[in-house]
This record gives sequence, C-alpha cells and structure tokens, in this order.
Amino acid sequence: MTLTTLVSGGSAKAREAAIRTAIEEDLRRSGAHLGTALILEGMSDGKLETSPHALEIKRIAPGCFCCIGNLTLRVTLNRLLRKPPARLYISIADSTHLAQLRDFLCHAPYDALLEMTPDLVI
Repeated sequence: MTLTTLVSGGSAKAREAAIRTAIEEDLRRSGAHLGTALILEGMSDGKLETSPHALEIKRIAPGCFCCIGNLTLRVTLNRLLRKPPARLYISIADSTHLAQLRDFLCHAPYDALLEMTPDLVI
C-alpha cells in the first residue's frame, strides 16, 4: 500500500516546502529514501524538481479535483499506481473539498492501493 498524504492550503510554494520537509523527515526516520511520488496542482518555483531525492512529479492544471469530477486526478493517479511508489503526496490549493477528496481516495479501487495518512494543511 502507498502511504498517501493530502497537502492543502497556502501557496504552491508553501505546500511544496512542507512536502520537502516531510520527505526529509521520512528520510531521517527510516534512514533510507522511500520511493516518493507527488501530484501537484498548478505550477510553482520548481524547487522540488531539483531535490537531491529521486521524486516522480506529476503536475495537474489548477482546479478543484472534486468539482471537475476527479477525471484528471483519476487518470494521473492510475498511471502513477501502475508502479506504485512507497509514498505519495497530493497537493491541492483549496482545502474546501478536502474531505470529499479523501472520501474519493478511500473507496474502490483506491482503498486497496492507498493508505491515507493525516492531512498536511498549511
């Protein structure tokens, strides 16, 4: 199962800084880099792309995943889970529908593939 954290709120830069910190904490705790993937909403400063850790990064155009029917997220997630990472962060700008997104990810087929962790709200 892929450990999955929803990251929301703040600016894209702030969310990506929080993800970078979380990845570094994972490394300190485990002593080894976990295969990590990111699904990021919108564009940012690109600092995660220059991370010393091998990250698989997918960017999705800005827009509420819930309100657009989850199609873009579903396609991106399905492709990513063909070779599942150990760790996944999904960054979204607006936390308004965070509970609905979490609910979507906790139902089939994702309930058998993802282990949801506490949200990281900026």
